[in-house]
Amino acid sequence: MTDKVALITGGSGGIGRDVALRAAKDGFAVAVQYNGGEARAQRVVAEIAAAGGRSVAVRADVGDEDAVLALFDEVERQLGNLTAVVHTAGIMPLSPVVDTTAETFDSIIHANVRGTFLVAREAARRVASGGSIVLFSTTITRLQTPNYAAYAMSKGAVEALPLILARELAGKDVTVNVVAPGPTDTLLFREGKPNELIERIAGLNPMGRLGTPGDIAEVVATLIGPARWINGQVLFVNGGAA
Repeated sequence: MTDKVALITGGSGGIGRDVALRAAKDGFAVAVQYNGGEARAQRVVAEIAAAGGRSVAVRADVGDEDAVLALFDEVERQLGNLTAVVHTAGIMPLSPVVDTTAETFDSIIHANVRGTFLVAREAARRVASGGSIVLFSTTITRLQTPNYAAYAMSKGAVEALPLILARELAGKDVTVNVVAPGPTDTLLFREGKPNELIERIAGLNPMGRLGTPGDIAEVVATLIGPARWINGQVLFVNGGAA
């Protein structure tokens, strides 16, 4: 058993993958939660193992209460007591408000709001003293970009949580924060976007580029590592996009 154990939801790809790899590099045993991407999750586990780390992949629907409880039980059984939970899992269907069906809206709320609440609640019950909980929002809550309304609403709900939960955990020495990335160069971000649009979005950033998953993982590594005096905050990690 290792003294540091991290559960990374959505750890099979995109930002979650880089967060998982960075946590392993920093000495955490890493549980990679996935829902539909088992092969990708197992590749992350294999990559960590090849570098000498310890990792497991566990399937769960984060919006299902029983599945979340089983996820935490399995991680503790295989790796030990949790010292960090990083919840990157979520979905991002895009459409104008007038074209967004109730079914699509409900699926976003299930994954992004209910899922975040269930994972955060269980993390609050189980993360050891000295540990950290990191949730994910998005800079879209500031950019207010058309077609992102349902997604932005779901992440606005996430931003309401960290300070309340941090205060409820007073005396337990567990930090709770939210990371809100800007446009980040992942397959999910690129999906359905022509290259011209991607280049235009990158050009709007003061840094002249998109963020990378590694940029985000670096901030998460700080929050689950030495940054004990950052607590209850929403950190916009976007290179100055908003």
